[in-house]
Amino acid sequence: MIMNTSSPNDLKVLPVRNAKQLSLFIRLPRLLYSHYANYTPPLDFQESSMLHPRKSAFFRYGIAQYFIAYKNNQPVGRISAQVDPNALRVWKEPIGLFGALDAIDDPIVVAELIKAASYWVQKQGMEKIRGPYTLNANSEIGTMVRGFDAPAMIAIPWHPEYLAGHIETAGLSKAMDVVSYQMQMGQEARDAHKIPSGMQMGTGRLGNITTRQLNMKEITRDGEILRQLYNDAWQGSWGFVPLTPTEMSFLIRDLKQMLRPEDYVLVEQNKMPVAVALVIPNVYDLIGDIGPTPSPLGWAKLGYRSVFHKFNSARVILLGISHAIRDTALGALMPSLVIAELFKRGEVLPYKMIELGWILETNTAMRNLIERITPEPCKIHRIFEKKL
Repeated sequence: MIMNTSSPNDLKVLPVRNAKQLSLFIRLPRLLYSHYANYTPPLDFQESSMLHPRKSAFFRYGIAQYFIAYKNNQPVGRISAQVDPNALRVWKEPIGLFGALDAIDDPIVVAELIKAASYWVQKQGMEKIRGPYTLNANSEIGTMVRGFDAPAMIAIPWHPEYLAGHIETAGLSKAMDVVSYQMQMGQEARDAHKIPSGMQMGTGRLGNITTRQLNMKEITRDGEILRQLYNDAWQGSWGFVPLTPTEMSFLIRDLKQMLRPEDYVLVEQNKMPVAVALVIPNVYDLIGDIGPTPSPLGWAKLGYRSVFHKFNSARVILLGISHAIRDTALGALMPSLVIAELFKRGEVLPYKMIELGWILETNTAMRNLIERITPEPCKIHRIFEKKL
């Protein structure tokens, strides 16, 4: 592919100011990347739930500004600039964020977009910019640097290979990589991760350890248990920002129709929650012939496939182990127990593959455990930053 290079005279980066521009901002990636064979556009309503100020949980507490780059009056890129007060409170640094960065293969376009975002967050009093986050640390994060030809996965951003290089050329450096792994759900994988009979939950020394599924009639309550346990588990980790009650309620809103009770793994010790995992079905399995903007027939197909759970893959989006047991023998064993439970659920659910994502590259304990089953990450996403 021949890289395009803009000149200052034919390139403009303008803020999004009205509903028409917002609509263009939301659907722009599929206009930019439609010619890439490995790109699968998400449903427009999914993107809107993340980015539209009236639909996104982020705008209940954070502020953001969207920008679109135009070359010869044609849209060629986009970026968001945002300030997350929850991140400021936890990180204790004046760090602004950027996200939703998508562009043609042109380093000047990417540089000008980052310049616009940097200037905006600097005006908000920030001294550093970090991203991509769409729109915060509890949503889509990072720029893809490995996995370009992997099948599309829900809530995992796809980018062309050139984008990370252009971000570095614009003066940002790597802050952290997050890695994803694919676990095949067949008998061979289950055997490779088999838990000895004396160490299974509910037996022997683990007789007081039980697990349960999602109670659909009490989904709000179970969501709050998940939120609190997740926040407790990851407190102090690099880049962590607590999941808010509002974010959890919006997550339930977006996922409720797709979830089954088996997608939720809650581990309890003497009826007290100590570990949790949430698996979400991969909506990309259902939309291959529907497209990003479904017709009435397309919506009917999507509804039918969702109701009858016609998914082949899924993703673990939240997994946490309580600090109360973190440094105990049970805490050391718990990740294995949770993954074993996921394999057990795989006998009931239709998933042939489950992806575990957003694992910090520095989380060697979790990576070593997963790499017993699948030795190499399927995807790597990079978070960048620079001082302003």
